[in-house]
This record gives sequence, C-alpha cells and structure tokens, in this order.
Amino acid sequence: MTKATGLLASDLIKLNNFQLAGKLVSDELMLGIHASKRSGTGTEFEQYRHYQPGDDPKRIDWKLFARSGKHLVRESSTESNKQIRFLLDLSGSMNYTENNISRLAYSQILISSLAYLGYLQNDLMSLFTLKNGEVQTLTSAMSSSSGKQSFQKILFALQKTSATGLWSPEKTENGGLKFPELHSKTPELLIFVTDFLQADDEWIQLIRMMAGPRREIVIFQVLGEQEVDFNLKGFYRFKDLETGKEIELEAEAVRKKFLQTSEDYLKKIEEDLRMPYVHLVRAKLSDPLGIVLKRYLSGKLTS
Repeated sequence: MTKATGLLASDLIKLNNFQLAGKLVSDELMLGIHASKRSGTGTEFEQYRHYQPGDDPKRIDWKLFARSGKHLVRESSTESNKQIRFLLDLSGSMNYTENNISRLAYSQILISSLAYLGYLQNDLMSLFTLKNGEVQTLTSAMSSSSGKQSFQKILFALQKTSATGLWSPEKTENGGLKFPELHSKTPELLIFVTDFLQADDEWIQLIRMMAGPRREIVIFQVLGEQEVDFNLKGFYRFKDLETGKEIELEAEAVRKKFLQTSEDYLKKIEEDLRMPYVHLVRAKLSDPLGIVLKRYLSGKLTS
C-alpha cells in the first residue's frame, strides 16, 4: 500500500470515510499537534515550552537560561489544559474544485487527520465553522470528554458541513469584530482551514483580534493549482462561487495580470500574518495530505 504521506486527496475522498482517511494520513506521523500529551507540574518531565505571562517564575529552568538566554518552563505529564479548536471556512469559495477534488473535501480530510492526532493524545477538541458572517459552534470541548469522544463528534459534524455564501462578518461600532464564541481564558491551539480569500481584510482582522500569548494560531490556506499557476488556455467562463457573478475571458489575455495580482495578494497575506503566535501553512489541492501535515509538524512553516 502507498505510504500515508503519499496518499492523494482524490484517493482519500473515494473512501467516503473521514475516520479511515484521517487515520491513514496520520498513522505514520510520529509527532502530535504539540510535543506531549497533557503536561504539567507533575514529576515526569516531558518537554520545555516558552514562558508565558501568568506562569510561576519558579518553574523557569534558570540553568538552561544561563546557557541559552531563553526563558523556558519545564512541563510534565500531569499538566496541560491546552485545547484545540478547529475553525473551518464554509464560505462559497470553498466549493472550488480541481480534478474532482473540492477545497471543502480536502479541508474536511485535513481536519479529520489533525483531529485523529489529537485523539491519540487525548486532547480536548472542538469544531467551529465560519459561514455567512457568523461563527457556528458544531462541537464543543467538555472537560469530561475523552479525545475519542471529541474526535467522533468532530467527524460526525464534518459530514454535515456545506459551503455557501459570503464570509463578511458585521463589524462593531469601532470597526472591529466581535465573536464571543471564540473567546477563551485557557491556553489553546486554534487551527483555521480556509482559502483565506477576502474581499477586504476581514480575515486579517479576525486573526489580529485573536492572536495572543495563550493562543497559538495555525492557518492552513488551501489553494488550487490554477489559483496559483494559472496555466489555462482558451476561453473560460469564470464564476464567483460566493456572489454567483460570471464572466467569460480568454485565459492567455489575462494570465500575466492574474499571476501578478495573485502573487501580490499572497505576499501581502504573508506580510500581514508576520505576528507573534501566528503560523501560515499553504497547501495545494494536489499536495498529499501527509506531506502537508509533516510540513506543519516538523516546523517548516511559512510565517
């Protein structure tokens, strides 16, 4: 059988089974979403992490600081109340399809694979969607839930998701965004899966609002080959999947302008997301899911 890291999304979609697809993708990945299971102030040391406001300074390894100059806190296997929250973009552009692979289907399997890793670590996980300018809670993390329960709930919810409409959230009087569903006082890992296509700067505003010392944000931007390389020839009818507007153009006539506009936009996103605690991982619909996860888990992030 092909190794999990080489499985293509087209093969996984044919399985029609998110649990099996997630397991196949993640089985050969030895690392989890973070380096250990729940960690804390117990006696069994597992890892170091960077000091965060609110941590007891006594837990800093001062000998290591003398050698490295870094404030690192020792963690052990009894501590960590970090939660993982997945946010899936369900705007209409997620229906974009290439070679019979839709962006939504690719994203569903990506989340399934990450959730399987969380299940192996018994992490608390929850799933939210961004649709029609609103945040919708599909599953919530309960302290009494096991990783397996969280995983099963997420898989069940993913099967029912569908993409439509615009992602144009209403702004507050001062021009900001307000989503109480996404507020949390506990340390968490927030994973966005989206095309990150925005009409204005609504995505950037949301990330800026949420980024902070106790919340690490990872953004998986899923794009099609043609959205990046645009090697089409002849006349095509292009349709905006969110507004429904259509226009017929000759591909060769607009290729140069399209490529420049696309390059400028992607570069601007990279620049805007150069902020603490935020990481960007780009994936094409043709990229094997296992390779995308290895790129993230090995720390080879575009940020």
